[in-house]
Formats: sequence, C-alpha cells, structure tokens
Amino acid sequence: MAQTIADHSVPTVRKRAPQLPWPLNLYQTAIGKKYAMALTGIGLLGFVVVHMIGNLHLYEGPTEVHEYAEALRDLGGHLVPRTGVLWVLRLGLIAMFATHIHAAYSLSRMSHKADKSYVGKRDFVAANFASRTMRWTGPIVLLYVLFHLADLTWGWLNDDWYAGDPYNNVYVSLSALPIAIIYIVANVALAVHIFHGAWSMFQTLGINNPKYNGMRKGFARGIAGLILIGNLSFPLAVQGGLIDIDNHTPGSYAIDTEENG
Repeated sequence: MAQTIADHSVPTVRKRAPQLPWPLNLYQTAIGKKYAMALTGIGLLGFVVVHMIGNLHLYEGPTEVHEYAEALRDLGGHLVPRTGVLWVLRLGLIAMFATHIHAAYSLSRMSHKADKSYVGKRDFVAANFASRTMRWTGPIVLLYVLFHLADLTWGWLNDDWYAGDPYNNVYVSLSALPIAIIYIVANVALAVHIFHGAWSMFQTLGINNPKYNGMRKGFARGIAGLILIGNLSFPLAVQGGLIDIDNHTPGSYAIDTEENG
C-alpha cells in the first residue's frame, strides 16, 4: 500500500534583484539610498534658496524681474546656444528630484517590510513632529511642484498668462485668494520638510556628534525659517497690495516660447 505523503506548503523564496555594477550597486542598499537622498537633498535645497532669492526681484518691479529672467536664459553667453545652460540645469534638477523621490519611496518600502517582520510597535517617543509628518509633507511638496509648474511655468491654469512675463503671471495667480492659500499651505509643508531634511542629512553624511548637534538644529531651523518667510511673503504681498501691476502692461515682456525655450 502506497504511503501518502502530506503536502506541506513551502514558502516562496524571492529571488534577489540583479546586482548593478559598481558604483550603481551602492544605490541598491539602504545606506546608498540614504546617501542619495542626502546629496540630492543638498542640491534641491540649494535650488530652493536660489529660487527664493531670485523671486525677491518681484519687490523691485517688472523690469528687474524681466532682466533677471533674461539673465537666466543667457547663461553661458555666446559660448552655448541661448537657454542651453538653463536646460542643463533644469535636466539636472529633474534628475535630482526624481532620485530623491525614488530613494524616499524605496526606503519607505524597506522600512514597511522591516516593521511587518517586527512584532513590537514603533516607538515615536524620540521622533519629532517633522519626522512623523515627512510621509505627508513629501507628497504635498510634490503636488505643489506640479501645480506650480502648471500655474506659472506652463500657464495651463490662467487665461491671462504670458510666456516671458513672470511678473504679470505671479501677480495674476497670487491675486486669486484660493491660489494664494494653496501657496501658503504648500510652503508651510515645504518648510517642515526642509527642517527635517536639513537636520537628518548631516546624520546620514556622518556628522552626528553632541558637540555639533546644536549647530545642526540651528542650521535646520534657520534655513527652513528663511525659506518659509521668503516664500510666504510673495502671496501675502500680492494680497496686501505691496505688489501690483498698476504700472505694468500685461504681456509687454512676452516672448516667443518656440524661439527662446
């Protein structure tokens, strides 16, 4: 009589992902992804600061804003095609942004899998408000960037948008109270995100010493506060009448987008 052997289910063994060549394989590790987040975070933080400083030309008037925009298009002088350097910077910024998002998502997935294998509950005693809300501020910032591009860069949301006339476009957009509120809420989320990011990137890069932690926190607070005040000033200034278009003809600085990029 044949002996019946019980069929015991065997857990599926997941295949290990193919290893990329060095140094790309470093990104496949948690440490590599954290370094990628930190380094791209530094680049993105630099862009946010420069972008905010550039927007301060709004307080000088439409002519100064136009000259600043033209200076960006003419980076590189006559050595490269017009807007060539600007497009290189844009592509680099897109690459950093995409890497930052992918690294954050991948680390979140890895953390979620680790939590499922750990019986105990996560301890938030040592976690501050910013770190607990990173999962929310990140998507808010992403949606804000897409909205910002559609609103002021591509002009999809405004019938009075003119290519090459950022002063008019900013005023028309932020003079609408709902749009101003969106910008205010989004920039508060951005500041919270920057505070935690600026604090944690030093730890990722190995700068984590009680001797310097006070300066780390001071830097994180200072840079987040600076960006928050600067960015919030624009919708508040437009709503308060400090920035207007009384002496500016909408579209007077309009450009041919196909020619100038």
